[in-house]
Order: sequence, then C-alpha cells, then structure tokens
Amino acid sequence: MRHKLNLPPTKSTLIRLKKQVAFLYKGQELLEHKGELLSRLIHENLRHYKELRQKMFEKVHDAYYWLGIMQMRMDNYALDCAIEEVATAVEISLLPRIHLGVEYPAVTASRQALNPIGLLGTDTSFDETRESMQDMALMLAEFGQYEVMLSRLIDEHRKIQKRVNALKYNIIPSHEETIKFIHDTMEESDRESIFQIKMLRAKIEEAESQAHGS
Repeated sequence: MRHKLNLPPTKSTLIRLKKQVAFLYKGQELLEHKGELLSRLIHENLRHYKELRQKMFEKVHDAYYWLGIMQMRMDNYALDCAIEEVATAVEISLLPRIHLGVEYPAVTASRQALNPIGLLGTDTSFDETRESMQDMALMLAEFGQYEVMLSRLIDEHRKIQKRVNALKYNIIPSHEETIKFIHDTMEESDRESIFQIKMLRAKIEEAESQAHGS
C-alpha cells in the first residue's frame, strides 16, 4: 500500500525526490525490458523442453523394458559378475552459464564406448539394456539442463515482476504523492507569506497616512 514519505517539506527535499523519481522510472523501464527478454527466452525454450520431456519418457520406458527382460533371462549370480566388469558408459561435465543475469549449469554428456563383457552367463538383453540405459542417461542429462534453466529463468522473471509491481504501485506513487504534498505545502507557505507581506504593507501605509494627516 502506498503512503506519503516522512520527509521535511523543503525545496532541497523536493529537488532530491524529483531526481529519485526519474531514476526509479528508468529502473522500472530497464526491469520491464529484462522481463520481456526473459519471457521471450522462456517461451523459446519451452517447446524444446516439452519435446525433450516426451523423448525422455520414451527412453526411460525403453531402458526399464530391457532391464525387466534382462532380469528375467539372467540369474542374480550372472548379473553380479557382469556388472562388476561394466565401466562408466556416460561422461558428464558441468559448467556455469549466465544468460540475462541468470546462472544455470550447462551440461555436456558424451557417450563412452561400451566395454565388452564375457559371454559366459550373459544374454543379448544385457547389451540391449546397457545401450538403452546409456541412451536414457544422455537424454536425462540434456533434459535436466533445460529443466533447471527454465526453472531459474521463470523464478527470475517472477522476481522481476514483483520488483516492477513494487515500483509501479508502491514506491513511485509514494514518492510522487510526497512530491505533491511538499509542492502544495510550499505553495501554501508562499501564499501565507505573500498575505502577511500585504497585511504588513497595508499597516505601514495606514500608519504613514495617519502620520501625514496629523
């Protein structure tokens, strides 16, 4: 809720407040411009994010489909032996990235060559599972980057909108209301001063007239 600032109604205060209001309007303009850019960036990436999410669900479904088949075809002992020989299938690196003042991790995921596993006790579903899990990990890495990015962009957009609303509906109106109050107070003070001067001048003229008459 806007309110008048508790400041002395002086000329120096009035000049300072007018400069502050000009600065606040400029800040509001810059924030609104940044909000528009963020909104555009969010919408540009939202469609790709939805497409990635659909592909991610498909990769997860495929990976768990082959995982279920592998578990049915291979006994626990064969699985434990095979898993011990499995090397890292995906290499992931994170780097900070900043866009419009918003920082989020840039994810780089690369596919690693699947090391061969001994044939004893294994099934073809084991290789299918490894490949599908690798595909799923790559997709999750890309999807995770877009999800974090969009989340932070949306959060920053909301913060900017709150600041714009605070400036537009509270801070700037409070300053302008205070400027109007100080301006009206100074005008009233000037009118009172002029009235007092006129009264004093009238008394002096009356006194002079009486002195000349006597």
